[in-house]
Amino acid sequence: MARLLEVKGLFAHYGPTEVLHGIDFGVEEGGITTILGANGAGKTTTLRAVCGMVRTRGEMVLDGQRIDGKATESIVRMGVAHVPDGRGTFVNLSVEENLRLGAYTRKDKAAVAGDLERMYGYFPLLKERRRQQAGTLSGGQQQMLAVSRALMLRPRLLLLDEPSFGLAPLVVQELFEIFRAINAKEGVSMLLVEQNASLALRLAREAYLLETGRVVISGSAESIRNDESVRRSYLGY
Repeated sequence: MARLLEVKGLFAHYGPTEVLHGIDFGVEEGGITTILGANGAGKTTTLRAVCGMVRTRGEMVLDGQRIDGKATESIVRMGVAHVPDGRGTFVNLSVEENLRLGAYTRKDKAAVAGDLERMYGYFPLLKERRRQQAGTLSGGQQQMLAVSRALMLRPRLLLLDEPSFGLAPLVVQELFEIFRAINAKEGVSMLLVEQNASLALRLAREAYLLETGRVVISGSAESIRNDESVRRSYLGY
């Protein structure tokens, strides 16, 4: 299958500190790739690098076009949506106002209205609370809102940073089933950073394991999931 995103020799820096040391990875068109690793391995930085939010060197190609060096706004307009760690909800706005902000680059008002209803189909609780102030939602509901807001962009590539963090297990299972449905029904490619390695490896097709800013293992999610030595040494389960 063709690659939607191909990254080669990616370095990333915060000031003088180099966090990623020449990593290679990719996301298939319509596929799900997960990046795993301990805290501080460089997972969040990898997503920020794809969005143009940190200083980078190396080559990043989205659907045949170089995106390294482009502004974040330009990358968003090319169809990359980012659900950050911590959700990034606009707490003083209503649920529906948050969702409409997700579609701020779009001019097709009728299609935006249709997509609002589609999001409410995936997340019925949000429809019930469409006029509620977003800051009063539970953690799980805010995560659902953050994902829905990103999908309102109609992205080709969805970047998900620790979507399960701080959520109850039942909410996490529901959320990941929705990710699976969105990928299957709408063909949205996903790059998933996740601490829950077992869950991520069941959702993804490809996996990359980072350790201190370097890829130490890569392959199919199934092969990594079934490799007991990898699970014990790196993934802790």
